[in-house]
Amino acid sequence: MSYTENILETVISRNPGELEFHQAVEEVLVSIRPALLKHPEFIKHKIIDRLVEPDRQIMFRVPWVDDHGILHINRGFRVQFNNSIGPYKGGLRFHPSVYLGIIKFLGFEQVFKNALTGLPIGGSKGGSDFDPHGKSDSEIMRFCQSFMTELYRYIGIFVDVPAGDIGVSSKEIGFLFGQYKRIKNAHESAILTGKGLDYGGSLIRKEATGFGLIYFLNEMLNFNNISLKNKTIIISGSGNVATYACQKAQEFEANVVAMSDSKGYIYDPSGINIETIKQIKEINKEEISNYCNYHNSAKYYPNQQDIWSIKCDIALPCATQNDINKTSAKLLIDNGITAIGEGANMPCTIDATNLFLKNNILLAPAKAANAGGVATSALEMSQNSLRLFWSSEEVDSKLKDIMANIFKSVNQACQTYDLNQNYVAGANIAGFLKVANAMLAQGIV
Repeated sequence: MSYTENILETVISRNPGELEFHQAVEEVLVSIRPALLKHPEFIKHKIIDRLVEPDRQIMFRVPWVDDHGILHINRGFRVQFNNSIGPYKGGLRFHPSVYLGIIKFLGFEQVFKNALTGLPIGGSKGGSDFDPHGKSDSEIMRFCQSFMTELYRYIGIFVDVPAGDIGVSSKEIGFLFGQYKRIKNAHESAILTGKGLDYGGSLIRKEATGFGLIYFLNEMLNFNNISLKNKTIIISGSGNVATYACQKAQEFEANVVAMSDSKGYIYDPSGINIETIKQIKEINKEEISNYCNYHNSAKYYPNQQDIWSIKCDIALPCATQNDINKTSAKLLIDNGITAIGEGANMPCTIDATNLFLKNNILLAPAKAANAGGVATSALEMSQNSLRLFWSSEEVDSKLKDIMANIFKSVNQACQTYDLNQNYVAGANIAGFLKVANAMLAQGIV
């Protein structure tokens, strides 16, 4: 059994049942084997053995009372994975599916993603199995206050800086920030990112992950002599990532024809009207099926997974993990797909990823392609620390440069380690090398 196989076996035995975490670790371990051959010092000093073990796993009770006076108990999590490059940084996810394994998978991915940005931030993740959907603002506020009453002990502007994720919008961030400020009696604006613009938030933050995905995708395609213009694109999801990926893709003159939510998907061959999507999803909070009430050219289909059967040039999975399985990947390949851009975290199963790579499909991996969100969060931290507020143009320009530099580092790793166009391995190696070198320099800690 090889060194990396031994590590994976240990990870699985130490973390039973945490399938998403196992999958994330396996992908990285397989990818970085060429780097380990070139750098035996990482094996000697057990860098990977340490890297797959979080610095700290925090789990706590979150009691809160609903509007009818009924007490509820949820679980809260924060996994601080690695701070060799900078303070821990990663979002909070509020969703019924959240458990320790999900948070560990996200935190592990965050370490490499944050390293790729070139900014001084380590990796962490947190959240709760609380579901904000269907809750009143008062109930969400009480939950957030209870959650922060415990979480505040473990975070700080030089320790760990949370942000939003699924189920945690600027509303939840506001309630969390208010409670932190009350407990600490200090306005530490850089303690949370994704804040409202009136109290330290950054322009372009909401759009950043979607915009960044398209910036990275465009760099990858251009390097391979392909243009986004006139390409047919399908997108899973209709949250912030999907919405603003659609908007930016359309600015590059691509034709986005399908989007989805958890109930189903819409197909509009004339092109998705992004303003209608914003209206029904961001303002009206309606299901995506309502899009058809505004556009006769669109049709609604109830099975979200069937979106991958639509013939397209580019697919952007922006919903959740393991959105594209091997069967879906085969459908896309048979229909002549050119490229995949991962907007969600780990949206392709390992089998799907391997199938895409085997068939020479260009794949922009999540660690690199969706790093725009955390990059802009770090820019928000910088603005807070400097007591400055940058314009949309300034933030967007910095984001575009960061995504271009991420592609350059990923592509350089591909060339250095003779990976051809395997940008999945390139991203893992580029992120790993930065973290590994920092860990090596800081000794056995």
